[in-house]
Amino acid sequence: MRFSQLYAPTLREAPADADLVSIKLLIRAGFVRKVASGVYMYLPLGLRVLKKIENIVREEMDRIGCQEALMPIIQPAELWHESGRWDDYGPEMMKLKDRHERDFTLGPTHEEMITSVVRNELRSYRQLPLCIYQIAPKYRDEIRPRFGLMRAREFLMKDAYSFHSSWESLDESYKKFYEAYSKIMERIGLKYLVVEADSGAIGGKESHEFNVLAKNGESTLFYCECGYAASDEKAEYMIPEPEVARIDPPPLELVETPGVRTVEEVARFLGRKTFEIVKSLVFKGKDGYVMALIRGDQDLNESKLRAHLGDQTLRLAEPNEVYDLFRVPIGFVGPIGIPENVKIVADHSVKPLANFVVGGMKEGYHYINACYERDFKIKEWTDLKMVKEGDPCPKCGRPLRSTRGIELGHIFKLGTKYSEKMNGYFTNVNGESKPYIMGCYGWGISRTMSASVEQLHDKNGIIWPLSIAPYQIIITILNTSDEKIKKTGEELYELLQEKGYEVLFDDRDTSPGAKFKDADLIGIPLRITVGRKIKEGKLELKLRTSEAQDVEIEEGYSRVLEKVDQLLAEYNPGDVLEVE
Repeated sequence: MRFSQLYAPTLREAPADADLVSIKLLIRAGFVRKVASGVYMYLPLGLRVLKKIENIVREEMDRIGCQEALMPIIQPAELWHESGRWDDYGPEMMKLKDRHERDFTLGPTHEEMITSVVRNELRSYRQLPLCIYQIAPKYRDEIRPRFGLMRAREFLMKDAYSFHSSWESLDESYKKFYEAYSKIMERIGLKYLVVEADSGAIGGKESHEFNVLAKNGESTLFYCECGYAASDEKAEYMIPEPEVARIDPPPLELVETPGVRTVEEVARFLGRKTFEIVKSLVFKGKDGYVMALIRGDQDLNESKLRAHLGDQTLRLAEPNEVYDLFRVPIGFVGPIGIPENVKIVADHSVKPLANFVVGGMKEGYHYINACYERDFKIKEWTDLKMVKEGDPCPKCGRPLRSTRGIELGHIFKLGTKYSEKMNGYFTNVNGESKPYIMGCYGWGISRTMSASVEQLHDKNGIIWPLSIAPYQIIITILNTSDEKIKKTGEELYELLQEKGYEVLFDDRDTSPGAKFKDADLIGIPLRITVGRKIKEGKLELKLRTSEAQDVEIEEGYSRVLEKVDQLLAEYNPGDVLEVE
């Protein structure tokens, strides 16, 4: 492609609302343009990268025997009512009505769609296992679209669904996808970490995330030398020994605590430690209100609470909702004397405590010497703690370490969640009717482009891995009016294309400095400069991540071609750049 004909408008400055390095560079380098909040158009350079990512993902899916299909974007509400997710999925689902007032959604995911199709025709164990995948747009109505392509409303995704007659068969498929996703990361050339993950609105009993490591990654990942790794939404903790425990706690006492609301304020006022304060957090979900208890020195993990209750609509109640429910401000809410229809769920850290402090259910007051067996009943115990770096590993007890990551792939063991609800049954070898056992496997195509830039860039611009670079080589001619320079550039352009390389030929009539800046900004792996050194019979070759080298020109350009092959074979930006 000749740069003079390429539509790749580069910018000196990124828009003020671009919040991450990746989207700033993708906009400045002419890969994407923002159309609306969370909605982007992919320009020619961006589409070339997307197609390369697609091809890598497609090849690995085909390699493990998955078959490609294409499902509709718009889905009837009836399917989601069957699965029970029409009201449960959450506010991210984009709902709409057609001219006949029938409800539809722009698919955020396709479990319902694929199950509704195969249930009519996948009826025998002889047809199993089966795996179908697609690469298509998804829509999620993000409340606050941010992080550019990584948290967009519309995005390109590969999603796959497998159907099995046994759990052993699902385990085999899950392992194949685990290996395929690892291979995708390695083929692209990105540093990554696989972690145990929360299944969220998709559901299922087991899931893993494949995260690209990046300084500004949206997720916190915890890992240990023993091999344990989990996302912040999923990470477990080793329950510590209690710092304070009273076998016979003093009588419950309501004390005045004027003007103090936060854990720190209450602890100072009462002369207690923060771990002796139990926070009472009120949540609202599909089945009403829930009160979650956790020690004052810990933070509550909402994802764990949603997973425990099986309610992805669960949210922290608004102050006015809490007041209407209990007739007391948030800072003084506690578990003593609350209505029976409000379920109390507590973190394990509360269990060892015997005389702690809770809200007094009266403005300006707190209870001291509270005891959960004596003063109120906890219906359910679970892990609700937001793990922090340095917490003991739940497997071996060593301190957990943390890093930042960007989720690209997510694999789930769905089990029979959808098949049972949507009447997806097959006949097994004994003639019995059984629900399909399912797996689900997603990969963010457009997120991969953004995550790659977030991991691999420098002050001058993008540094693409060779596998997904829009072009492998850029030929920069410094003087378009010099016939010898121009002729050499043209000859190299034709020759390298004949050899199978993807080449961008910068034949624009602009300054050398502007051309060099654009080449670095766009992130082409290898630059060949045809300039003044041609008088000495030399060209300049420069990898995006290393210093320039002079190469002598000879008839047929054999030495140049040899050097091009060598440099591109050596090119590995992941080895050059440190991921923080």
